Amino acid sequence: MTVLFDVADHVATITLNRPEKLNSFNEKMTRAIAAAWQQVRDDDSIHVAVVRAAGDRAFCTGIDVTEGPWWSGRSDWNQEAPGVMLGPKQHRVWKPVITAVHGMAAGGAMYFINESDIVICSDDATFFDPHANGGMVSALEPVGMLRRGVPLGDVMRWALLGNEERITAATALRLGLVTEVVPRDALWPTAASLAAEIAARRPEAIQGTVRAVWEAIDEPWVVSQRHGLAYTQLGNRGRPETPLAARERRERRFR
Repeated sequence: MTVLFDVADHVATITLNRPEKLNSFNEKMTRAIAAAWQQVRDDDSIHVAVVRAAGDRAFCTGIDVTEGPWWSGRSDWNQEAPGVMLGPKQHRVWKPVITAVHGMAAGGAMYFINESDIVICSDDATFFDPHANGGMVSALEPVGMLRRGVPLGDVMRWALLGNEERITAATALRLGLVTEVVPRDALWPTAASLAAEIAARRPEAIQGTVRAVWEAIDEPWVVSQRHGLAYTQLGNRGRPETPLAARERRERRFR
């Protein structure tokens, strides 16, 4: 199976499972990922999704170059980037997505990262774009990085310098590409812990928050304010009134 899908305690875990191909995606894997996002979106028992990858060397190295693009035979007017099938927000998944990156994250791996809500990585993670080495235009992945807030100069270095320059885990944290760097053996447990904590929250509130924030990226301020108010009214409807003293208390952590 190119993708492993498991649900437990309201958390869906999606594991890219082509380690022998550095978890590069082909048509079969892409369609399996699209099906997973649709299940995450439509199954109300799923509150959070975690994306991770099998194997030791790579999270994902983009499209499988040995098989190439499967859409090139179609009319130019009917072609779509693979990110339309790979990215959770393309499928209107408003449930939080946590992505755990290890090893190499190259090129099309950004389709997953750019549309995740929280990205963490292990200290061995590196991020780079091989398009320039192959004489290919790099557009969709870096544009997604810009939308995510990565500074323009750093995006251009990532896209133009190819295999010769790689963003380390420490630099990824500084640029805001990831929110936390952990030791390799702590990567999956950390992602699982974050997911469990979010999954325990009221799902209507969490999904309303995710949707409001992502839509605000592309909306004029006045529109995002209007939508934010509407989502607050809709998502808070039916919320049980819990006395302050009875609300959950968790151990505080700082980062």
